Amino acid sequence: MRSSIYRWACAALLAVWVAGAALAAPPEAAPSEIAPPEAPYTVKPGDTLMVSVWKEPELQRPVLIEPDGTFAFPLCGQIDARDKTVGQLQQEITQHLARFITDPVVTVSLQRIAGNRVYVIGQVNKPGAFIVNPRVDVIQAISMAGGTTPFASLGNIKIIRRTANGEQEALPFNYNDVVHGNHLEQNVTLEAGDVVVVP
Repeated sequence: MRSSIYRWACAALLAVWVAGAALAAPPEAAPSEIAPPEAPYTVKPGDTLMVSVWKEPELQRPVLIEPDGTFAFPLCGQIDARDKTVGQLQQEITQHLARFITDPVVTVSLQRIAGNRVYVIGQVNKPGAFIVNPRVDVIQAISMAGGTTPFASLGNIKIIRRTANGEQEALPFNYNDVVHGNHLEQNVTLEAGDVVVVP
């Protein structure tokens, strides 16, 4: 009888100990969220590409993206580069040249970024146009412009953006919020042609 009570007591203590250990154990960490990859850079008017075709020295040259977003290349005619990546343009040129050259090996690289410009105006120390390579957010653009002046209305900054249909929209930006870690969704990545207005 005494041995049975002893075994029962030991089992009860063991169960309590296991339960306590389970409660004390730290919760399993949630799997870390993987940040989505940034969208690849699409060429802009004013950018310069270097196009070369293996074993075809006369087809190795820099090309400038025209204001309308196109460029000309031998045997290909006028190519529309709007909203296209370097890889997509490489494939397109290869397809054009395949009509004249057997298995062309085409390489396209971004030689100079000049079309990806944003503008910062108003109460900043160095207002102007800035080439971004390849992306900056609002805080970074203000820093590139030398920071704000003492007279800046930091809570009323606006980002003027032209949409795909040609209309303009104003995105609000509160500098004080963002620098204190609040409402960080305001610190958007700027797009080519955006104007940051610091009143």
